[in-house]
Amino acid sequence: MNSITWLDEMITEFSFGKIVVKGKTYSDDIKIVSGRVVSEWWRKSGHRVEIEDLTDILEAEPDILVIGKGSPGLLKSTSSLRDYLAANHIELIEKKTSEAVEIFNGLLQQDRKVAAGFHISC
Repeated sequence: MNSITWLDEMITEFSFGKIVVKGKTYSDDIKIVSGRVVSEWWRKSGHRVEIEDLTDILEAEPDILVIGKGSPGLLKSTSSLRDYLAANHIELIEKKTSEAVEIFNGLLQQDRKVAAGFHISC
């Protein structure tokens, strides 16, 4: 299994079933909201992300929401979530988790107001 490592980033490592944020290892899906990690991110409908799954993120009013869709990219946002984000001028970036982690770290380095949800397995 390939492991991706970044130095001097909020997320320093990601591999299937494991993500390391600020030196702490998580083995469940996570959200990052206002610089804090919300562990054990469970969604109402498994591999679908709905508005209700992101209330804490939406209350933080990020400019950008990054969704890590898992290694093969099975996690999907619903059309109602995409419509809500568009109506509230929140940019949505959905990528396989390895790409999403890179994008998230890059946006943080640019001092962007970004939040994220990461599915770390399928």
